[in-house]
Amino acid sequence: MKKLIILVCSVLISISTPVFAKTLKIGMVIDDLRLERWQKDRDIFVHKAEDLGAKVYVQSANGNEQTQISQVENMIARGVDVLVIIPTNGGVLSNVIKDAKREGIKVLAYDRLITDADLDFYISFDNERVGEMQAEAMLKAKPKGNYFLMGGAPTDNNAKLFRKGQMEILQPKIDSGDIKIVGDQWVNYWLAENALKIMENALTANNNNIDVVVASNDSTAGGAIQALEAQGLAGKVDISGQDADLAALRRIVHGTQTMTVYKPIPSIANRAAEIAVELGKGEKPAQNSSINNGMKDVPAWLLDPIVVDAKNIKTTVVADGFHSEKEIYQ
Repeated sequence: MKKLIILVCSVLISISTPVFAKTLKIGMVIDDLRLERWQKDRDIFVHKAEDLGAKVYVQSANGNEQTQISQVENMIARGVDVLVIIPTNGGVLSNVIKDAKREGIKVLAYDRLITDADLDFYISFDNERVGEMQAEAMLKAKPKGNYFLMGGAPTDNNAKLFRKGQMEILQPKIDSGDIKIVGDQWVNYWLAENALKIMENALTANNNNIDVVVASNDSTAGGAIQALEAQGLAGKVDISGQDADLAALRRIVHGTQTMTVYKPIPSIANRAAEIAVELGKGEKPAQNSSINNGMKDVPAWLLDPIVVDAKNIKTTVVADGFHSEKEIYQ
């Protein structure tokens, strides 16, 4: 009888003891947090993922691909359930992603595609369309003249997609002779200081005879504009950008940068957090596209970018709360 009572009590204790669900662990490995763009992505992503019950670990490679490989290895050793990677070089991660997959870790490529790797999902904007928007805006500003092409980091697949989109628009005008490409350079690590040096050399090589700079993002545009300012050309040379960085919006207001392409960061960061949590739970996220990365057709979610110039700053980035009117028009 005593044994039966003990057995019944132990069963009751077992039934009444709460079973705590395992906290989903997400490892977020970011190319370079020295760039304003990625700081915003990180903050919004982490906030959303933690609202959804996940724990997020973040590391920045500071633009070093070997550092990023080591950080991915560290996240695997930490036992994360999902890896969210903003790659420094999307072409060198296939082996370390194999290691992650062997451990059952899901992999989401964020904003930049990782090639020849077994990805579970990819989220980004329509990056060819970004390039098209940049080129269209420059042709609208100056339909004829000398154009200098300033691409992004050559290791970034997105930089190639931007260039592809740009050339779709520019090539007919090149063929007709309306515009002449007087230089074409890629900016290592997307850094403004590298763009500054490239622009200085381009101005020297062309005796300052450059009408348009097709810069692929705001950081490279900022470096180019420093070189233009030194020659008294800022505001006279039209220049594109991307990311709607605060400094770029101020330059647009002051007339030294022509436009930027706004990729609503809350949209991509919040959706990426939702996808990461869905992957970690073994669910299948909704997709609106697929992208072949050389190994497979990767399920994808692509968002629409927005052109921003002096006329629509208030109805785009300000209305979204991305930057305040006071910050921009200080």
